Amino acid sequence: MEAKKNPKADIGRNSSLYFAVGLALMLFLTKTAIDWKTYDKDDYAYEAVNMDDELDEEVPITEQIQTPPPPPPPPAAPEVIEVVEDEKEVEETVIESTETTQEEEIVEVEEVEVEEVEEDIEVPFAVIENVPVYPGCESGNNAAKKACMSSKIQKFVQKKFNTELASELGLSGKQRISVIFKIDKNGNVTGVRSRAPHPRLEKEAARVINALPKMKPGKQRGKSVIVPYSLPIVFQVQD
Repeated sequence: MEAKKNPKADIGRNSSLYFAVGLALMLFLTKTAIDWKTYDKDDYAYEAVNMDDELDEEVPITEQIQTPPPPPPPPAAPEVIEVVEDEKEVEETVIESTETTQEEEIVEVEEVEVEEVEEDIEVPFAVIENVPVYPGCESGNNAAKKACMSSKIQKFVQKKFNTELASELGLSGKQRISVIFKIDKNGNVTGVRSRAPHPRLEKEAARVINALPKMKPGKQRGKSVIVPYSLPIVFQVQD
């Protein structure tokens, strides 16, 4: 005899559905268990602040000391005004008007001549157009006059300078004296300055240069000018 089955009583008919629901439920429970966090209650400390002691603190009462104001300054002494009798008679100055009238005659002013003041121009000896002319050096060109002047001055100094003065001063060896002077617009020697190992040699050099003869002044663009000149004096002291 065969057993008869009811088709509605087939249990395997919805097995796949039950499997899917069970799997989803297990995944949900697993995820919830992983994400679940717990905290230790001992990590938290609670402190209570008691504000009663601070509110009950008594503030001492301080007394403000008031300093008395400074005494007023003494009153100033009254000024004594002396009345001085004015016995001097003061003459009043009358200021006359400087305005002119139509009736006043106009005085013609003569022409005012302005005098030109010549400046003292200095031109170096090396670049001057016309060099100062030493007596006896009138001939030749500018270069020849320069050479002649230098030679004449050196001979004059060698003749007039007292070389024995250095021996008297106890100096020995070669002595060098630097002399600077100017030949002014009139041909005279001025502004002599000297430098030497001894002051007496400086005075001797200045004496000799001041004794130079008068020269014909140097000219620049046709006008007489001042010409500075430097001269070294060198000699050997005989032991």
